[in-house]
Amino acid sequence: MERNYKKLKLKAIELRKRGLSYGEIKKKINVAKSTLSYWLKSIPLTPEQRKRFYTRAVLALARRAQSQRERRKREIEKIIKEAEKEIQFPLSFETFRLIGAFLHWAEGNKTKGFEFSNSDPSLIAFMVKWLKEVLKIPPETLKANLNIYPQQNEQEIKEFWSQLTSIPLENFGKSYIKPLSKGYKKNNLYYGTIKIRVPKGTNLRYRVFGWIKAILKNVSPKVESVQKEWNSLREKPRPVNIRDIEISCPRSSIGRAAHS
Repeated sequence: MERNYKKLKLKAIELRKRGLSYGEIKKKINVAKSTLSYWLKSIPLTPEQRKRFYTRAVLALARRAQSQRERRKREIEKIIKEAEKEIQFPLSFETFRLIGAFLHWAEGNKTKGFEFSNSDPSLIAFMVKWLKEVLKIPPETLKANLNIYPQQNEQEIKEFWSQLTSIPLENFGKSYIKPLSKGYKKNNLYYGTIKIRVPKGTNLRYRVFGWIKAILKNVSPKVESVQKEWNSLREKPRPVNIRDIEISCPRSSIGRAAHS
């Protein structure tokens, strides 16, 4: 047994000198890595061998990270597929109506007309369909504006949204093009952000707010109670801004006050 042990050590030294890693040696002679580390710690490695080990380690880490990403991707896909089965189709009119109402509550303008903005084509397509089927607003009557970056092609993006929504190109108003700056995003949204407006839609906005209010009746008393308890948060005085003082008071006046 002792002679075999010595042979194993000699074999391990030979393999190490040939540039094999502890893992590779372990596969050939079936000796624990801790033992190999003790036997081989004094065996020098050439620069080429060290480079090989480093490259293999980096590749192994990359493969492990990729494997974890792929596994997580499969987990997410499974969760989504299972969740899809929980939704019963076709959706009822009432469900469809309330989905759109709450999307408008989240993404729409709360104080001006009836308009909403987003960059997600699926959300925009849903809302245009919702306007047509629930509020009886045909796409041909809607108005639209874009919010894009200067490096994007404004005309092509208009054509994309027009095809998606059936809003005529002539109904697109002036686009807001973000000014160039050192801090602008390079990975900008492919299609920009679109704002859609229903002409003379103020009453429609109040109607949708009424639907939302009806749904929130069960939570409104608690919200009002907690807000009343914490109403003092609204009464905090606004911090004084020196710039505001300078704007409201000419510098000459401030100077005279300082000398008086």
